[in-house]
Amino acid sequence: MPARTSESFILRTYPFREADLIVSFFTRDQGKLRGVARRARRPKGPFGSGLERLSHGNVTYFQKENRELVSINSAELIHSQFALASDYEASVALDYLAEISEQLLPPGEVNERHFRLLMAVLEHMRGGGSIWPDVTYFSLWAVRLAGLLPDLRLSPESREISQEMLVTPIARLAPRNWSRESASDLRRLLLAIIEEHVERRILSAQMLESL
Repeated sequence: MPARTSESFILRTYPFREADLIVSFFTRDQGKLRGVARRARRPKGPFGSGLERLSHGNVTYFQKENRELVSINSAELIHSQFALASDYEASVALDYLAEISEQLLPPGEVNERHFRLLMAVLEHMRGGGSIWPDVTYFSLWAVRLAGLLPDLRLSPESREISQEMLVTPIARLAPRNWSRESASDLRRLLLAIIEEHVERRILSAQMLESL
């Protein structure tokens, strides 16, 4: 099978052997995949910043039949989240987006809508969007796209927020005086739904609550 190039988001990396990385990445046309990036941990490795968390780029990889892991050849950046990662709150939000995506997305299942959700939220964050509407918008749509969203029993204010988010693109949301408290009950409900459907707790959720 020839090498394939897919528009992708890097979700997570794990050390492997002396100089390699195991990479979990979410492709637009093949869903979530895992692969080995050889020599990626070396100071002058061939990948540069293309394998940083939530980097958006074109990943070239080779997939053999009956092999769980693909071989990653290159990762050409389209958008880096480096500027966001330098801010602590935004960095925690990036961890949260990547972790939720890693936990909710099944392997090898194409999900164009979740891919576009990540693109829209990250673009809004890079444009100076507030962390709390970005995190809440992503949480609400992530559980809805995963088929996990039940009837929401919320305060009138949070119900209004959730209904607006489900019908309005993130860039067109009405301006609000967002704070940690204004979306806390909605966010806790969504985190409870997510945690009920994954094998372990979402580590970045506690960090978000502490901000």
